[in-house]
Amino acid sequence: MADNHITISLCMIVRNEENTVARCLDSVQDIVDEIVIVDTGSTDHTKEIIRRYTDKIFDFTWIDDFAAARNDAFSHATMEYILWLDADDVLLEPDRLKFLALKKNLDPMIDAVNMPYLLAFDQFGNVTFSLRRNRLVKRSRNFQWIGSVHEYLEVSGHVFNSDVEVAHKEEAHNSDRNLNIYEKRLALGKFFTPRDLYYFANELFDHRQYERAVEFYKKFLDTGKGWVEDQISTCGKLADCFQNLGDHENEQAYLFRSFEFDTPRAEFCCRLGFYNLQGGKLKQATFWYKLATQIEKPLDSWGHMFHACWTWLPHLQLCVCYDRLGQYALAYEHNEIARTFRPEDPQIIHNKNYLEGVLGLGRVEKGEINKEIGDE
Repeated sequence: MADNHITISLCMIVRNEENTVARCLDSVQDIVDEIVIVDTGSTDHTKEIIRRYTDKIFDFTWIDDFAAARNDAFSHATMEYILWLDADDVLLEPDRLKFLALKKNLDPMIDAVNMPYLLAFDQFGNVTFSLRRNRLVKRSRNFQWIGSVHEYLEVSGHVFNSDVEVAHKEEAHNSDRNLNIYEKRLALGKFFTPRDLYYFANELFDHRQYERAVEFYKKFLDTGKGWVEDQISTCGKLADCFQNLGDHENEQAYLFRSFEFDTPRAEFCCRLGFYNLQGGKLKQATFWYKLATQIEKPLDSWGHMFHACWTWLPHLQLCVCYDRLGQYALAYEHNEIARTFRPEDPQIIHNKNYLEGVLGLGRVEKGEINKEIGDE
């Protein structure tokens, strides 16, 4: 185990994680000084695997409360700082090295360290979706987890924004578990915080219960008390709901409503671009996609970030727009920018070959480029 400037307890809650837990622990066992595992009812070989790494394994009777289980795990820690991970998380090698450097050099006055959480990847291994989570906290501060589902760690004091990334490599998911917990609470008349309303609506959305999702997303927005990033996300989710319900007027209305909470985000500009492109409004589509390319990408955003909208996607769609407008040089220019982000993308390579032929010959078969361009 490591012996550097600060000491770290890894605290995890697990249940039937035999397929992923070894990968997770392998990636951090030389970084942390103690491994604490709370098992909430495994019936597979999870415990046997964990015993290869630690003897600090504790049982916790599951009570439909993730925060309670995580707080129990934290209560068994003995080191200066606590790191939490899920069994399907992993630190890739560059981030393992960064973490070791962080451990050696972290100012002991720091109370909490947040890190980017990489949640989805494309076929080329590029990050497509991420957010930030408070990941490493000082044990003496006794920070608590809050929320029975989609729990969060409430911190205060001196917080450090780290560039150490944690990758989420999910293999299996109990898709009904969280929804069932919320439904039980609703049936019992339990109070739902604004955060509860938001995450319950997300579960309803994931289960394609769009009309109920709309109901609870609207209840969340009506409280006026939610986190701004969740309010912005809700506008996008409501637009998705109305799109699935065939209500395109409300779909567009909620895309615009996202601008009430902050300056335009690239994700919403791309969606408005696509909305107009689908409607054949090429000039409007071009406007929104161009705006997406001009917005500065936030470095330490805590909200959900779809990286494609901040990098290659608006340029690829501008290629489509300019091709349809007959402005082939601009189409080629934006395709080349997209290619800097995804040099092996067959759609982009197709566009490159097509447009080089067009620009070289000075003629074009209309619409050819669009055969390979997919929806966002």
